Amino acid sequence: MKQIIQSFKNGKTILEEIPIPKPGHSEILIRTTRSLVSLGTERMLVEFGKASYISKAKKQPEKVKQVLDKIKTDGFLPTVQNVMKRLDEPLPLGYCNVGRVVDVGEGVSGIAVGDRVASNGKHAEFVTVPANLTAKIPDTVSDDEAVFTVIGSIGLQGIRLCNPTFGETIVVIGLGLIGLITAQLLKSNGCKVIGIEPDASKRDIAVQKGINTIDPSTEENVEEAVMRDTEGVGADGVIITASTSNHTIISQSAQMSRKRGRIILVGVVGLNINRSDFYEKELSFQVSCSYGAGRYDENYEQKGIDYPLPYVRWTAKRNFESILNAIAEKKLDVQSLISERVPFEEFGRIYDNIGTSKSIASVLIYKDGENKTRLSDERTIQLSEGRFGGSRGIIGVIGAGNFTKMTMLPALKESGAQLKYICSAGGLNAASLGKKFGFTNATTDYRIILDDPDVDLVMITTRHNLHASLTNECLQAGKHVFVEKPLALNDDELNKIIENYSKVNEHKNVTLTVGFNRRFSPHSIKIKQILGPEPGPMNIIATMNAGFIPATAWVHDINIGGGRIIGEACHLIDLITYLTGSSVKSVCMNAMGITPEVTTDNATLLLKYTNGSNGVINYFANGNKSYSKERLEVFYGGRTIIMDNFRRTDGFGFKEFRKLKTRMNKGHAIQFKTLIGRIIHGGDPLIPFEEIVNTTNASFAAIESLKTDGWVEVG
Repeated sequence: MKQIIQSFKNGKTILEEIPIPKPGHSEILIRTTRSLVSLGTERMLVEFGKASYISKAKKQPEKVKQVLDKIKTDGFLPTVQNVMKRLDEPLPLGYCNVGRVVDVGEGVSGIAVGDRVASNGKHAEFVTVPANLTAKIPDTVSDDEAVFTVIGSIGLQGIRLCNPTFGETIVVIGLGLIGLITAQLLKSNGCKVIGIEPDASKRDIAVQKGINTIDPSTEENVEEAVMRDTEGVGADGVIITASTSNHTIISQSAQMSRKRGRIILVGVVGLNINRSDFYEKELSFQVSCSYGAGRYDENYEQKGIDYPLPYVRWTAKRNFESILNAIAEKKLDVQSLISERVPFEEFGRIYDNIGTSKSIASVLIYKDGENKTRLSDERTIQLSEGRFGGSRGIIGVIGAGNFTKMTMLPALKESGAQLKYICSAGGLNAASLGKKFGFTNATTDYRIILDDPDVDLVMITTRHNLHASLTNECLQAGKHVFVEKPLALNDDELNKIIENYSKVNEHKNVTLTVGFNRRFSPHSIKIKQILGPEPGPMNIIATMNAGFIPATAWVHDINIGGGRIIGEACHLIDLITYLTGSSVKSVCMNAMGITPEVTTDNATLLLKYTNGSNGVINYFANGNKSYSKERLEVFYGGRTIIMDNFRRTDGFGFKEFRKLKTRMNKGHAIQFKTLIGRIIHGGDPLIPFEEIVNTTNASFAAIESLKTDGWVEVG
C-alpha cells in the first residue's frame, strides 16, 4: 500500500510503499476512500521541514537546551549523530480519514467489518486507528462530507470549552477551515458570530453563511469594531483558530472581550500575554486540546477504555458523532468548503504549492479498493533483492521503534549480519528503516519471520509486555533469540521461557541473549580483566541518573512496561554480576514515591552475592540532566576503580594503571558483532542463561522487597 510521508530533515513530501498494517488491541483497519488535507496544520509541518537547521533551532528553543545538556554528558559527536537520526524520521501526514472497516482487533465492540467510518487516520490506502477515535457515518452523509469529521471536532471542542449560551456574541479569529466550521456551529447554537479574517475569499464564504466579518487589514482598530457590533458590551467569548506567530492577537482578544469573558485558543499564536489586559476584566484563557476528552490518553486510545458518559459527556468519539449528526441534519455545511478534489496518486498538486495555496479544503480521492487482494498478501513487501542460505547470521527484527532506529541498527552495520526482515505494527517505520539499513523485506506480520527457515536469529525490540510471549514463540520455532531487556515482567512469564528454552535445547542448540549491553563496553571489559575471573568479595556501587519520565508513560505501567526497576535497573544488576563473577543471593530495596502498583524510579537496591560481594544500585529519576547518566565505583583489595558514563575509567591504588578514555561506549556494537559471530561460527552463549535468569529474578525480588519491606531471597 502507499502512504504520504514527509521528511523533517529536508521537507520533501513523498508517496512511500509500505506493508499493510495489522490492527492491534482496540484498533480497527480501514481501507481509505477519502482523506482531507488540513492546509493550516500540514503547511506548518512542511515549512518546518524545509527550514534550515538554524531556523529549526530558533523555532524550538527548548529542544536546543536539551541538546546542549546532552552534549555535556554524552559528548559532541554522539549528540549530533543522535539529532541527525531524529531529523531523519519519516513523518506521516494527515489526520482526517474516511473509509470502510476491513479488519477488527481484539477488544473492539460496536464496529464491524464493512462499516463506513470516519477517523483520525493518515493519508494512506490503509490505516489502523483506535476504535475510540472513530465514528460510524450515517447513511445520509457522503464520504466527501464525512471527511470533515475530525477537523470539525477540533472546532467543536473549542466551542465546548467556551461554553456559549443562546444569544451570546462569540468572535472567531481566523476563518480558515476550522474557523469557518466553528463559526457555523456557533451560529447553529444560537450565537451571534463575528469573524475576523484578512483573506477576502474566506470572508465571502463566511458572509454567505450569515456570519458578520471584519477585515483586520483595513480596519484601524479591530477591538473598536467589535465593541460597535456589540453596542459597547464586548464579546462574550473569543475563539482563536488562526495560525500565526503574531503576539498581538492575544492582546486584541482581551481588549475586545467583555468583563469576565472567555478566550479559547484552538490555533497556534504568539503567547506574550499582558497581565493587565486579563487582570482588569478577570478574563479566563484556555488552550483547547485536539478533538476532546480522551485524546493522548493511552487508556482511552490504546486500551479502549471509554470515559463513562454521565461523568464525561463529550469525549473525542462523541464529538466525532456530533459533527456527523450536524452534517446529516444540514446544520453544518461542509460541501461548499471543498476547494479541490485530487486523486491520491496526484498528491503533489496540493503539497507542491501548499505554502502559497489559497484553498480552504483539499480532498484526496482514493481508488475503488473492492479488489480480491488478500490483506495477508500485502503485509510483507520486498525492499531489495537478496539471496540467503545456510547458517549465515540471517536476521529478522521485530520492532522498529527508537531503540532499533537509534541504537541497534547502526550498531549492527559492522557485524556481518544478513538483514532479511524488519517488522513493525504500522508498517511505516519498518519500510523506512528497512530501506535505510538494507533489509530485504518489511512486514507487519512477525509470523512471516518465524516461518522462514532462512532466518537464524530473531531480534525483539518491542514494548516490554511483548518480550516474553515473542521470545517463547521464537524458541518454539527453533530460532536463536535476542530480546532487548527486560526478558520478562513476572515469574509466570520467566518460568515459561525457562521451560521452552530447556525443551528446544534437548534436540537443537538454540541460544537466548538479552540486551544487557553494559558488560560488553570496553570500560567494563577493562575492569573485568583487572579483577580477574574469580576475584572474590568486593563492593560495587552503580548509580544511574535515569532522568524524569512522566507517570503516564507506558514504562511505568506494571502490565506494559513493568516499571523502571524491572525494565532498566536490570542493566546494572547484570553489570555487577558480570564484574563479581557471582550470582545474586538476596535483594533489599528502599524507595521514595511509591505508587499503589509498587513501582518506582527513585530507589536504592542492596544486593548480596554468593561469593560475599555487595552491590549497591542507586536508580534515581530526580537528578539533574547535566550530570553523568551512569557511574560505577569498585572497591576491592585496597584499590578503587571509577568508571564515569562509559567515557572514562580511572584506577586508584594500582602501581600501573592506564586510564581509559573513549567516546561514550555502552557496548552495543561489541555485543551485536560478537553475537552474529557466534551465530555464524558457533561458540558459547554471550551471557550464560543462568545469569540471565538470576538477573531477571533479582529484579523481581527488588519489587517484592518493596512490598514486604525486607530482604528477599532470589529464586
